[in-house]
Amino acid sequence: MADQATTQQGPARDIVEAAGMPVGSGLIEPDYDPRLTNEDLAPLGKQTWGSYNIFAFWMSDVHSVGGYVTAGSLFALGLASWQVLLALVAGIGIVYFLCNLVAKPSQVTGVPYPVICRSAFGVLGANMPAIIRGLIAVAWYGIQTFLASAALDVVLIKLFPGLAPYAKVADYGFLGLSALGWASFMALWFIQACVFWRGMESIRKFIDFCGPAVYVVMFVLCGYLISKAGWSSINLNLGEVSHSGWSSIPVMLGAIALVVSYFSGPLLNFGDFARYGKSFAAVKKGNFLGLPLNFLVFSLLVVVTASLTVPVFGELITDPVETVARIDNTFAILLGALTFAIATVGINIVANFISPAFDFSNVSPQRVSWRAGGMIAAVGSILITPWNLYNNPDVIHYTLETLGAFIGPLFGVLIADYYRVRHQHVVVDDLFTMSPKGTYWYRRGYNPAAVIATVVGAVIAVFPVVFTNLYGMHTAAQYSWFIGCGVASVLYYLLATKTTRFAVTNVVNTSTTEIEVPQ
Repeated sequence: MADQATTQQGPARDIVEAAGMPVGSGLIEPDYDPRLTNEDLAPLGKQTWGSYNIFAFWMSDVHSVGGYVTAGSLFALGLASWQVLLALVAGIGIVYFLCNLVAKPSQVTGVPYPVICRSAFGVLGANMPAIIRGLIAVAWYGIQTFLASAALDVVLIKLFPGLAPYAKVADYGFLGLSALGWASFMALWFIQACVFWRGMESIRKFIDFCGPAVYVVMFVLCGYLISKAGWSSINLNLGEVSHSGWSSIPVMLGAIALVVSYFSGPLLNFGDFARYGKSFAAVKKGNFLGLPLNFLVFSLLVVVTASLTVPVFGELITDPVETVARIDNTFAILLGALTFAIATVGINIVANFISPAFDFSNVSPQRVSWRAGGMIAAVGSILITPWNLYNNPDVIHYTLETLGAFIGPLFGVLIADYYRVRHQHVVVDDLFTMSPKGTYWYRRGYNPAAVIATVVGAVIAVFPVVFTNLYGMHTAAQYSWFIGCGVASVLYYLLATKTTRFAVTNVVNTSTTEIEVPQ
């Protein structure tokens, strides 16, 4: 491949704006097919994110109402505190390892997740993982926006009691959401759209602020509760220890699976962010600070804060917004709740806005830009009425396991292709060509091995989710991500290397696939 740092004058080689980055960040080669290329999908020529930006990305992902409740729930599983911490270390360690794996191909090539998927699925087949991930993100974008709006409702009613009647769906409701709920939901929806519309640099600045801001509020909240209850009231066990010995092993494994499942969405499309990293070393350092280190500190802070709500308020409260609402200080309530709402907006943009923006743009690059793709997701998040989905906890639990069954195979195929089949070498120019001679053309633009592996992996993984009444299926369902990932990765490797009919036969030599990336 030609050195991407080299530029030429004239329309044949444009320097374009890539996903909101400054002019000069992306390069389009003259032979790139327009059906596969736009300024948002083109390889970056300038990668500027350092370790702190990646660290802040993970802080925004962890420091939210959902992250708070998830971490707190692990300490209420009936395990001893040391067992929970061990499960946390194992789970977040797995996530850290997997993130480094999925980050490298995008960081090295400078392309987002749906584009790097072309190497495994084919230049047209990559639309399959793009659409699946995009639709998943749309659903969770709506749910996270609703969670943040619900937190805002609590604050508004606390500050303005006269709004309470408008929070009743029976009196002032439409499509299952109250008038106040609609106002809060649309306000946050609009704020998120504005931040997103300004591009990746504005998003980077936004998430650089969100994560640390929540830490400040969390430490202040924890200090306030300690001043009320005293240090002796801190208890790392939020519930009775009901599992010990061998009986604790399945529960610990379930906790590990829960941690991985919680991060499975942003984990899959982490390449959308890793592509901006200055170097792979900087990305790995940011991952370490933001995942193992940050997640453990945040989890301990959560359990200390939650345990102190018992002596201070007389009951265990695992919702940080509700905890803040109990404080007898209007300014503290406003500051705390707004901070958590902003943090939830941050994770939503990170995990559920940027992904479909790239994914939907990848389907039709000339018709759908990065911004248009994001707005399609935003509009879709309203149409699915996420508050109706969230009203039934069983549906949410079922949805998580189902999504894991589909996300796992996509991850497994991508990793198996890049590391096992292609040995970490990608011909970047061929990701953007429709030529039958291209490395990733396969069969009419589709790689049958990847499609088969994904379908089989998803079917096997979703089976225990659907048939939970069968013996052992209820337990297996919580490992749907692992099942799908493992089956798809092994099957793809066998099909791509051992089976004549589907084998990847156009893998070129190492000497012709070295990638030169400007630093």
